[in-house]
Amino acid sequence: MKISWRAAAAAGMGVLWLTAAVLVGRLAAEGQAPRPAGKKAGEAFKNVTTSTLKELSVDDFVASMGLISANLGLDCADCHPRAGTDQADFVIDTPRKQTTRRMVEMVAAINRTNFGGVQRVTCWTCHHGRITPATTIALDAWYDTPNTELDDLVRSESGQPTADQILEKYIQAVGGAERLAGLKSFVATGTAVAYGELGGNADFTILANAPNQRTTLITYKDHPDRGTSMWSFDGRIGWTKTPRGLLGEYELIGGELDGVRLEAQLSFPGQIKQALDNWRGGTPRSLGDRDFLAVQGSGPKGFLATLYFDPATGLLARVVRYGPSPIGRMPTQIDYSDYRDVGGIKFPFEYKFTWLDGRYTAKLNDIKTNVAIDAARFGKPSPR
Repeated sequence: MKISWRAAAAAGMGVLWLTAAVLVGRLAAEGQAPRPAGKKAGEAFKNVTTSTLKELSVDDFVASMGLISANLGLDCADCHPRAGTDQADFVIDTPRKQTTRRMVEMVAAINRTNFGGVQRVTCWTCHHGRITPATTIALDAWYDTPNTELDDLVRSESGQPTADQILEKYIQAVGGAERLAGLKSFVATGTAVAYGELGGNADFTILANAPNQRTTLITYKDHPDRGTSMWSFDGRIGWTKTPRGLLGEYELIGGELDGVRLEAQLSFPGQIKQALDNWRGGTPRSLGDRDFLAVQGSGPKGFLATLYFDPATGLLARVVRYGPSPIGRMPTQIDYSDYRDVGGIKFPFEYKFTWLDGRYTAKLNDIKTNVAIDAARFGKPSPR
Protein backbone atom coordinates (compact mmCIF):
# COMPACT_ATOMS: atom_id res chain seq x y z
CA MET A 1 0.00 0.00 0.00
CA LYS A 2 1.38 3.41 -0.94
CA ILE A 3 0.08 6.67 0.47
CA SER A 4 0.93 9.83 -1.44
CA TRP A 5 2.14 12.74 0.66
CA ARG A 6 -0.47 14.85 -1.15
CA ALA A 7 -3.24 12.39 -0.27
CA ALA A 8 -2.04 12.22 3.31
CA ALA A 9 -2.03 16.01 3.45
CA ALA A 10 -5.63 16.05 2.24
CA ALA A 11 -6.61 13.55 4.91
CA GLY A 12 -4.53 15.80 7.12
CA MET A 13 -5.77 16.69 10.51
CA GLY A 14 -7.92 13.66 11.10
CA VAL A 15 -5.16 11.15 10.48
CA LEU A 16 -1.68 12.68 10.46
CA TRP A 17 -0.94 16.11 11.84
CA LEU A 18 2.85 16.25 11.81
CA THR A 19 5.46 15.96 9.11
CA ALA A 20 6.84 12.89 10.84
CA ALA A 21 3.53 11.09 10.54
CA VAL A 22 3.17 11.67 6.81
CA LEU A 23 6.75 11.58 5.68
CA VAL A 24 8.18 8.93 7.92
CA GLY A 25 5.18 6.78 8.83
CA ARG A 26 5.44 4.10 11.42
CA LEU A 27 8.56 2.69 13.01
CA ALA A 28 10.84 0.66 10.78
CA ALA A 29 10.48 -3.10 10.80
CA GLU A 30 13.74 -3.39 12.76
CA GLY A 31 11.92 -1.95 15.75
CA GLN A 32 14.11 1.12 15.91
CA ALA A 33 12.61 3.70 18.28
CA PRO A 34 14.62 6.93 17.99
CA ARG A 35 15.23 8.93 21.13
CA PRO A 36 15.60 12.36 19.60
CA ALA A 37 16.31 14.61 22.58
CA GLY A 38 19.64 16.27 21.86
CA LYS A 39 20.58 13.77 19.17
CA LYS A 40 21.47 14.39 15.56
CA ALA A 41 19.64 12.54 12.82
CA GLY A 42 22.66 10.34 12.14
CA GLU A 43 22.49 9.11 15.73
CA ALA A 44 18.73 8.84 16.13
CA PHE A 45 17.97 6.99 12.89
CA LYS A 46 19.61 4.04 11.18
CA ASN A 47 21.47 4.48 7.89
CA VAL A 48 21.40 8.28 7.67
CA THR A 49 24.82 8.81 6.11
CA THR A 50 24.60 11.92 3.89
CA SER A 51 27.23 14.30 5.23
CA THR A 52 24.89 17.27 5.68
CA LEU A 53 21.62 15.56 6.56
CA LYS A 54 23.08 13.41 9.32
CA GLU A 55 24.11 16.57 11.18
CA LEU A 56 20.54 17.90 11.37
CA SER A 57 18.40 17.77 14.48
CA VAL A 58 15.66 15.16 14.35
CA ASP A 59 12.89 17.71 13.76
CA ASP A 60 14.79 19.39 10.94
CA PHE A 61 15.68 16.04 9.38
CA VAL A 62 12.05 14.94 9.30
CA ALA A 63 11.03 18.27 7.74
CA SER A 64 13.80 17.97 5.17
CA MET A 65 12.30 14.67 4.02
CA GLY A 66 9.13 16.60 3.23
CA LEU A 67 11.18 19.12 1.30
CA ILE A 68 12.75 16.38 -0.82
CA SER A 69 9.29 14.94 -1.49
CA ALA A 70 7.95 18.31 -2.62
CA ASN A 71 11.02 19.13 -4.72
CA LEU A 72 10.68 15.92 -6.74
CA GLY A 73 6.90 15.48 -6.73
CA LEU A 74 7.27 12.10 -5.03
CA ASP A 75 5.82 10.43 -1.98
CA CYS A 76 7.60 8.52 0.77
CA ALA A 77 7.09 5.11 -0.80
CA ASP A 78 8.99 6.14 -3.93
CA CYS A 79 12.20 5.94 -1.88
CA HIS A 80 11.18 3.86 1.14
CA PRO A 81 9.42 0.54 0.44
CA ARG A 82 5.91 0.27 1.88
CA ALA A 83 6.06 3.70 3.50
CA GLY A 84 2.65 4.58 4.89
CA THR A 85 2.02 1.02 6.07
CA ASP A 86 2.94 -1.10 9.07
CA GLN A 87 5.65 -2.77 6.96
CA ALA A 88 7.59 0.38 6.05
CA ASP A 89 11.32 -0.09 5.55
CA PHE A 90 13.21 3.18 5.92
CA VAL A 91 16.63 1.62 6.42
CA ILE A 92 17.13 -0.24 3.15
CA ASP A 93 19.08 1.52 0.40
CA THR A 94 16.91 1.70 -2.71
CA PRO A 95 18.37 3.01 -6.00
CA ARG A 96 16.38 6.24 -5.73
CA LYS A 97 17.53 6.77 -2.15
CA GLN A 98 21.15 6.31 -3.25
CA THR A 99 20.65 8.77 -6.10
CA THR A 100 19.16 11.31 -3.71
CA ARG A 101 22.22 11.05 -1.48
CA ARG A 102 24.48 11.83 -4.44
CA MET A 103 22.32 14.77 -5.49
CA VAL A 104 22.33 16.27 -1.98
CA GLU A 105 26.12 16.05 -1.89
CA MET A 106 26.27 17.55 -5.40
CA VAL A 107 24.17 20.55 -4.39
CA ALA A 108 26.42 21.15 -1.39
CA ALA A 109 29.50 20.96 -3.63
CA ILE A 110 28.02 23.42 -6.17
CA ASN A 111 27.34 25.99 -3.47
CA ARG A 112 30.70 25.44 -1.81
CA THR A 113 32.67 25.68 -5.05
CA ASN A 114 30.80 28.45 -6.83
CA PHE A 115 29.11 30.56 -4.15
CA GLY A 116 31.44 30.46 -1.18
CA GLY A 117 29.15 28.10 0.68
CA VAL A 118 26.11 30.40 0.38
CA GLN A 119 23.01 28.40 -0.54
CA ARG A 120 22.22 29.68 -4.03
CA VAL A 121 21.31 26.31 -5.56
CA THR A 122 18.82 23.86 -4.05
CA CYS A 123 16.98 20.76 -5.26
CA TRP A 124 14.05 22.97 -6.25
CA THR A 125 16.31 25.10 -8.47
CA CYS A 126 16.32 22.35 -11.08
CA HIS A 127 13.56 19.89 -10.26
CA HIS A 128 10.48 22.06 -9.62
CA GLY A 129 8.38 19.07 -8.62
CA ARG A 130 9.73 16.78 -11.34
CA ILE A 131 11.92 13.70 -11.05
CA THR A 132 13.83 14.67 -14.19
CA PRO A 133 14.49 18.42 -14.49
CA ALA A 134 13.09 20.11 -17.59
CA THR A 135 15.74 21.48 -19.94
CA THR A 136 13.67 23.42 -22.48
CA ILE A 137 11.01 26.05 -21.97
CA ALA A 138 7.47 25.34 -23.17
CA LEU A 139 6.64 28.16 -25.57
CA ASP A 140 3.01 28.27 -24.46
CA ALA A 141 4.23 29.12 -20.96
CA TRP A 142 6.68 31.71 -22.29
CA TYR A 143 3.88 33.73 -23.88
CA ASP A 144 1.28 33.01 -21.21
CA THR A 145 1.32 33.23 -17.41
CA PRO A 146 4.53 34.71 -16.02
CA ASN A 147 6.55 32.88 -13.38
CA THR A 148 4.86 33.70 -10.07
CA GLU A 149 7.59 32.33 -7.80
CA LEU A 150 8.89 34.88 -5.32
CA ASP A 151 12.44 35.37 -4.13
CA ASP A 152 12.98 34.12 -0.61
CA LEU A 153 14.82 37.31 0.27
CA VAL A 154 13.00 40.63 0.56
CA ARG A 155 14.80 43.84 -0.37
CA SER A 156 13.78 47.40 0.33
CA GLU A 157 12.46 49.34 -2.65
CA SER A 158 12.61 53.08 -3.11
CA GLY A 159 9.33 54.95 -2.86
CA GLN A 160 7.85 52.37 -0.48
CA PRO A 161 7.26 52.62 3.29
CA THR A 162 10.12 51.38 5.42
CA ALA A 163 9.85 48.18 7.42
CA ASP A 164 9.58 50.22 10.61
CA GLN A 165 6.74 52.31 9.18
CA ILE A 166 4.83 49.19 8.09
CA LEU A 167 5.25 47.55 11.50
CA GLU A 168 4.21 50.72 13.28
CA LYS A 169 1.06 50.97 11.15
CA TYR A 170 0.24 47.38 12.08
CA ILE A 171 0.62 48.10 15.80
CA GLN A 172 -1.77 51.02 15.46
CA ALA A 173 -4.21 49.01 13.34
CA VAL A 174 -4.64 46.23 15.90
CA GLY A 175 -5.12 48.54 18.87
CA GLY A 176 -2.14 50.79 19.50
CA ALA A 177 0.95 50.32 21.64
CA GLU A 178 -0.65 51.36 24.93
CA ARG A 179 -3.59 48.97 24.67
CA LEU A 180 -1.41 46.14 23.39
CA ALA A 181 0.93 46.58 26.36
CA GLY A 182 -2.03 45.65 28.57
CA LEU A 183 -2.52 42.31 26.80
CA LYS A 184 -0.95 39.74 29.14
CA SER A 185 -2.64 36.53 28.06
CA PHE A 186 -5.48 35.07 26.04
CA VAL A 187 -7.33 31.83 25.43
CA ALA A 188 -8.80 31.34 21.96
CA THR A 189 -11.18 28.48 21.15
CA GLY A 190 -12.85 27.27 18.00
CA THR A 191 -12.78 24.44 15.49
CA ALA A 192 -10.33 23.24 12.90
CA VAL A 193 -10.79 21.23 9.74
CA ALA A 194 -8.19 19.73 7.43
CA TYR A 195 -7.81 20.72 3.79
CA GLY A 196 -10.58 19.19 1.71
CA GLU A 197 -12.69 18.80 4.85
CA LEU A 198 -11.38 15.27 5.32
CA GLY A 199 -10.73 13.84 8.74
CA GLY A 200 -13.58 15.58 10.54
CA ASN A 201 -13.73 18.63 12.77
CA ALA A 202 -11.63 19.06 15.87
CA ASP A 203 -11.63 21.39 18.85
CA PHE A 204 -8.94 24.01 18.40
CA THR A 205 -7.40 25.96 21.29
CA ILE A 206 -4.63 28.54 21.57
CA LEU A 207 -3.25 29.42 25.01
CA ALA A 208 -0.83 32.36 25.17
CA ASN A 209 1.03 34.19 27.93
CA ALA A 210 3.07 37.33 27.29
CA PRO A 211 5.72 37.80 26.20
CA ASN A 212 6.44 34.49 24.47
CA GLN A 213 4.57 31.44 25.73
CA ARG A 214 2.09 29.65 23.51
CA THR A 215 0.41 26.26 23.22
CA THR A 216 -1.83 25.01 20.40
CA LEU A 217 -4.11 22.01 20.99
CA ILE A 218 -6.03 19.86 18.52
CA THR A 219 -8.56 17.53 20.16
CA TYR A 220 -11.22 15.18 18.80
CA LYS A 221 -13.92 14.79 21.42
CA ASP A 222 -15.79 12.23 19.34
CA HIS A 223 -12.64 10.21 18.57
CA PRO A 224 -10.59 9.90 21.76
CA ASP A 225 -8.49 7.18 20.14
CA ARG A 226 -6.84 9.88 18.03
CA GLY A 227 -5.40 11.52 21.10
CA THR A 228 -4.56 15.22 21.46
CA SER A 229 -1.99 16.88 19.26
CA MET A 230 -0.02 19.65 20.95
CA TRP A 231 2.60 22.22 20.05
CA SER A 232 4.02 24.17 22.99
CA PHE A 233 6.68 26.75 23.76
CA ASP A 234 7.41 27.85 27.32
CA GLY A 235 9.62 30.79 26.38
CA ARG A 236 12.72 28.62 26.07
CA ILE A 237 11.88 25.03 25.16
CA GLY A 238 9.46 23.77 22.52
CA TRP A 239 7.62 20.46 22.30
CA THR A 240 5.50 18.59 19.79
CA LYS A 241 3.11 15.79 20.65
CA THR A 242 1.35 13.88 17.87
CA PRO A 243 0.04 10.52 19.08
CA ARG A 244 -0.05 9.03 15.58
CA GLY A 245 3.32 10.34 14.53
CA LEU A 246 6.53 8.37 14.32
CA LEU A 247 8.07 9.86 17.43
CA GLY A 248 4.86 10.58 19.29
CA GLU A 249 6.40 13.34 21.37
CA TYR A 250 9.71 15.15 21.15
CA GLU A 251 11.51 18.33 22.03
CA LEU A 252 12.07 20.86 19.26
CA ILE A 253 15.70 21.76 18.72
CA GLY A 254 16.19 23.01 15.15
CA GLY A 255 14.34 25.41 12.88
CA GLU A 256 10.96 24.36 14.27
CA LEU A 257 11.99 25.73 17.66
CA ASP A 258 12.64 29.12 16.06
CA GLY A 259 9.28 28.80 14.32
CA VAL A 260 7.20 28.18 17.43
CA ARG A 261 9.11 30.92 19.22
CA LEU A 262 8.16 33.39 16.48
CA GLU A 263 4.51 32.34 16.58
CA ALA A 264 4.49 32.84 20.34
CA GLN A 265 5.97 36.33 20.03
CA LEU A 266 3.60 37.35 17.23
CA SER A 267 0.68 36.38 19.46
CA PHE A 268 1.37 39.69 21.22
CA PRO A 269 1.58 42.26 18.39
CA GLY A 270 2.99 45.05 20.52
CA GLN A 271 6.39 43.34 20.50
CA ILE A 272 6.53 42.53 16.80
CA LYS A 273 9.57 44.72 16.20
CA GLN A 274 11.56 42.70 18.72
CA ALA A 275 10.51 39.32 17.34
CA LEU A 276 13.17 39.34 14.60
CA ASP A 277 16.35 41.22 13.71
CA ASN A 278 17.52 43.09 10.62
CA TRP A 279 14.08 44.08 9.37
CA ARG A 280 14.02 45.03 5.68
CA GLY A 281 11.35 46.11 3.23
CA GLY A 282 8.81 47.13 2.32
CA THR A 283 8.39 45.57 -1.03
CA PRO A 284 5.14 45.31 -3.01
CA ARG A 285 4.16 41.69 -3.59
CA SER A 286 1.02 40.15 -5.01
CA LEU A 287 -0.76 37.22 -3.43
CA GLY A 288 -3.45 36.03 -5.79
CA ASP A 289 -5.20 39.10 -7.13
CA ARG A 290 -4.32 41.37 -4.21
CA ASP A 291 -1.28 43.53 -3.48
CA PHE A 292 0.51 43.55 -0.15
CA LEU A 293 3.59 45.10 1.43
CA ALA A 294 6.21 42.55 2.46
CA VAL A 295 8.82 42.97 5.17
CA GLN A 296 11.33 40.39 6.34
CA GLY A 297 13.34 39.76 9.45
CA SER A 298 16.08 37.35 10.42
CA GLY A 299 16.48 34.97 13.32
CA PRO A 300 19.28 32.69 14.50
CA LYS A 301 21.20 30.30 12.24
CA GLY A 302 19.64 31.33 8.93
CA PHE A 303 16.02 31.46 10.11
CA LEU A 304 13.92 33.92 8.06
CA ALA A 305 10.35 35.14 8.15
CA THR A 306 8.46 37.23 5.58
CA LEU A 307 5.37 39.12 6.73
CA TYR A 308 2.70 40.43 4.35
CA PHE A 309 0.60 43.44 5.37
CA ASP A 310 -2.53 44.86 3.77
CA PRO A 311 -1.51 48.36 2.64
CA ALA A 312 -5.05 49.68 3.18
CA THR A 313 -5.79 48.35 6.67
CA GLY A 314 -2.25 47.78 7.92
CA LEU A 315 -3.26 44.32 9.18
CA LEU A 316 -1.05 41.25 8.97
CA ALA A 317 -2.30 38.85 6.29
CA ARG A 318 0.41 36.21 5.99
CA VAL A 319 3.61 34.98 7.61
CA VAL A 320 5.97 32.63 5.80
CA ARG A 321 8.78 31.36 7.98
CA TYR A 322 11.77 29.51 6.60
CA GLY A 323 13.86 27.03 8.52
CA PRO A 324 17.31 26.35 7.02
CA SER A 325 18.37 22.95 5.72
CA PRO A 326 21.17 21.67 3.45
CA ILE A 327 18.71 21.11 0.60
CA GLY A 328 16.83 24.39 0.77
CA ARG A 329 14.71 26.49 3.08
CA MET A 330 11.77 24.70 4.70
CA PRO A 331 8.67 26.94 4.53
CA THR A 332 5.69 27.12 6.85
CA GLN A 333 2.87 29.53 6.02
CA ILE A 334 0.15 31.04 8.22
CA ASP A 335 -2.63 33.20 6.80
CA TYR A 336 -4.65 35.51 9.04
CA SER A 337 -8.12 36.88 8.27
CA ASP A 338 -11.51 37.79 9.74
CA TYR A 339 -10.12 40.31 12.22
CA ARG A 340 -12.54 41.20 15.02
CA ASP A 341 -12.40 43.57 17.95
CA VAL A 342 -11.95 41.99 21.39
CA GLY A 343 -11.72 44.58 24.14
CA GLY A 344 -10.24 47.16 21.80
CA ILE A 345 -7.69 44.80 20.21
CA LYS A 346 -8.16 43.22 16.80
CA PHE A 347 -7.56 39.48 16.66
CA PRO A 348 -7.70 37.25 13.57
CA PHE A 349 -10.55 34.77 13.95
CA GLU A 350 -9.43 32.59 11.04
CA TYR A 351 -6.04 30.93 10.59
CA LYS A 352 -4.88 28.86 7.65
CA PHE A 353 -1.82 26.74 8.27
CA THR A 354 0.14 25.36 5.33
CA TRP A 355 3.31 23.32 5.55
CA LEU A 356 5.16 20.80 3.44
CA ASP A 357 2.74 17.96 4.00
CA GLY A 358 -0.64 19.46 4.66
CA ARG A 359 -3.05 22.32 5.25
CA TYR A 360 -5.81 23.05 7.69
CA THR A 361 -8.06 25.95 8.65
CA ALA A 362 -8.93 27.00 12.18
CA LYS A 363 -11.92 29.23 12.87
CA LEU A 364 -12.25 30.80 16.29
CA ASN A 365 -15.54 31.51 18.00
CA ASP A 366 -14.30 33.00 21.28
CA ILE A 367 -11.26 34.82 22.68
CA LYS A 368 -10.87 35.66 26.36
CA THR A 369 -8.07 38.08 27.29
CA ASN A 370 -6.03 38.53 30.45
CA VAL A 371 -7.07 35.26 32.03
CA ALA A 372 -4.89 33.21 34.36
CA ILE A 373 -3.17 30.29 32.61
CA ASP A 374 -1.14 27.71 34.50
CA ALA A 375 2.51 27.88 33.38
CA ALA A 376 2.52 24.08 33.13
CA ARG A 377 0.25 24.34 30.09
CA PHE A 378 3.26 25.59 28.08
CA GLY A 379 5.69 22.88 29.11
CA LYS A 380 6.35 19.28 28.20
CA PRO A 381 3.13 17.52 27.18
CA SER A 382 1.55 15.37 29.85
CA PRO A 383 1.51 11.60 29.28
CA ARG A 384 -2.30 11.61 29.10
